[in-house]
Amino acid sequence: MSFRSTHRLTPLAAALALAFLAPLPALAQTSSSAAAEPKDAQVLPTVTVNASADASADGLPKEFAGGQVARGSRLGVLGNVDNLDSPVRSVAYTQQLIADQQAHGVGDVLKNDPVVRTTRGYGNFQESYMIRGFIANSDDLMYNGLFGILPRQYVASEMMERVEVLYGASAFLNGATPGDAGLGGTINILPKRASNEPLTEVTLGYESGNTKYGAIDFSRRLGPEDRLGIRINAARHAGGTGVSGEKRETNVFSLGADYRGNNFRLSADLGVQENNLNNIRSSVSLASGLSSLPSAPSGSANYSQPWSYSNERDIFGTVRGEWDLSDTTTAWAAFGARQGTENNSLSGVRVNNASTGAASTYRFDNARQDDVATGEVGVRTHLSTGPVSHKLVAAASLYSLNSRNAYGYSSFYALGTNIYSPTTYSQPALSTLGNSLSDPQTTTRTNLASAVLSDTLGFYDDRLLVTVGVRQQQLKSDTYAYNTHLNSAHYDQSATSPMGGVVFKLMKNLSLYGNYIEGLQQGKQITDTTAANYGQVLAPYKSKQKEVGVKYELGGLGLGAAFFTTDRPLSYKDAVTNIESTNGLQRNRGVELTAFGELTKNMRLLSGITFLNAKQLQTSGSANNGNYAIGVPKLQANAGLEYDIPGVRGLTVNGRATYTSTQYADAANKLEVPSWVRYDIGARYLTDIGGRAVTFRASIENLANRNYWESAGGASNSGYLVLANPRTFSTSVSVAF
Repeated sequence: MSFRSTHRLTPLAAALALAFLAPLPALAQTSSSAAAEPKDAQVLPTVTVNASADASADGLPKEFAGGQVARGSRLGVLGNVDNLDSPVRSVAYTQQLIADQQAHGVGDVLKNDPVVRTTRGYGNFQESYMIRGFIANSDDLMYNGLFGILPRQYVASEMMERVEVLYGASAFLNGATPGDAGLGGTINILPKRASNEPLTEVTLGYESGNTKYGAIDFSRRLGPEDRLGIRINAARHAGGTGVSGEKRETNVFSLGADYRGNNFRLSADLGVQENNLNNIRSSVSLASGLSSLPSAPSGSANYSQPWSYSNERDIFGTVRGEWDLSDTTTAWAAFGARQGTENNSLSGVRVNNASTGAASTYRFDNARQDDVATGEVGVRTHLSTGPVSHKLVAAASLYSLNSRNAYGYSSFYALGTNIYSPTTYSQPALSTLGNSLSDPQTTTRTNLASAVLSDTLGFYDDRLLVTVGVRQQQLKSDTYAYNTHLNSAHYDQSATSPMGGVVFKLMKNLSLYGNYIEGLQQGKQITDTTAANYGQVLAPYKSKQKEVGVKYELGGLGLGAAFFTTDRPLSYKDAVTNIESTNGLQRNRGVELTAFGELTKNMRLLSGITFLNAKQLQTSGSANNGNYAIGVPKLQANAGLEYDIPGVRGLTVNGRATYTSTQYADAANKLEVPSWVRYDIGARYLTDIGGRAVTFRASIENLANRNYWESAGGASNSGYLVLANPRTFSTSVSVAF
């Protein structure tokens, strides 16, 4: 694998690389015994949640030194696996990190990840994530191991115990994602469970733009031996933002319950989330023929129309049970469902002149109702054949989606405006309708089914672990035309998704690993309104991934390196027929270097560098062969540090630098988005007031208040610009009763 010099290490990137590598010489001065000490003897004791979020006997993997990430995470049907025993790369961000950084949603948590960059979906405000250069949409998030349960636009952090990221393809481990994304990785959200100690915590906060925040976290264990647990979280965010005219309101409620029996465990979750946005700044699409990109406006600028809005409401729930059939065999079953509604009136902006910022806009309304039901059953057993150990898994899963949609729009981009000096219009009338906005009809039915078998063989007292397995999958989809409601497209196809993985422990704290694994996605739905087959769902497509890496733990510090290559089919619109189809190929190659954990007992590190080489290999008429893929930076780097101030009991400061190199907003690589860097700082102070543990937190994101385009798209093979937020100040106080 080679990387051309097209992505030189700039002074800034070199500084971030130095921040990543600087801790290594200090390791010689950090004893392994120091890693076993409490992270900060000055910090007051906090409640530890060690109940299980997934109804498993062993509970969640323990936290790694420093408490920001865990020692392991869920690997789909393989269950929870320690990092050093895993044939793939993953990370689990803890509730401690989520709380300490005042993260509002999944995207805020993943700002710590050097492999992930947050963007938006195509033409909406959906939070999406570029992982290893491939987009993962928020409607493909997993909730306690089940796809499609969480709200599909945005997920509030109050219901999260952990955010797990599994890097790379995962069709064998998790099954095909319901949407057309997730080739570069999948994200699993673990719900909160009752802690062993009673907890009643109230949090009040304030953010730039006059957003006010209130939340309550209530936890109790009840009954004989505290077998029954109840965890209730409720929160409300409401107010403006740092962007002129924007208004946001998020209301969330979640209830988690669990029961610990003698040979069985049960858990259940119920959640309700409302997310209402008004006059939210849209992404910027680009007119054809542009030879350059517009300069980024002020981060506080808003070029959307004041009548635009996006409202979503979701109610969802899961039930999971696990039964010990014997000392070595456990069976499990899980079921989940979601009902979601969305109503939007959007004012997308298209730039027509890069130098002046001249643009155009129009009205696009959308109504959507989703009904999702999903479940899985399985059994795990442990046995030995002579000197070889086996961990056998057999499981099956089902997923069903009925999506009802309607849309309406005014004349396309008929209203003139400018991203530097926007023009405001009264809401224009809708000229074209697809179904009734007040009564959307079914446009897509999706049914996924799969069965999986795997065996993890252990040799030489489990120093050598070999995982082999296969998942047989059936993907069915029906697309119904707007207005006529006739079945316009149907497919019913099966696919086999294998995996092979190897872990060799050179030492107890040093593992080498490698894997071959495939991804399988439902065919994408054509969202390009200019395509002749707009709205059609394409046939499923596969990706193939090969990866090798090393994982090393030294004292309280974890180090990792991964090298991967992934091939995926690429869809494009034919210039003659105007039909978008899957005819191309994209290959992403990358190197990931990570460091996390404790440098000393009062200093924690969360850093890494990712090099990416994402090339289009087969394109329409070979016009873009060899060009970089849209929206994929060549280099990403994060350097995050936390430091407990000596002599000031309970005071911690933190800082993070995030660098993203240039990326392209078009397949021809003529429109280059400049590189950017963002600095974030924060502090927290934990003290005792009147016998209550009180935590004060404050943070500033985009400290230098830089104006920059944060991302260049990634969905639907389309380039579109997402403007970064301005300097944003957040503060909160939490009181535990």
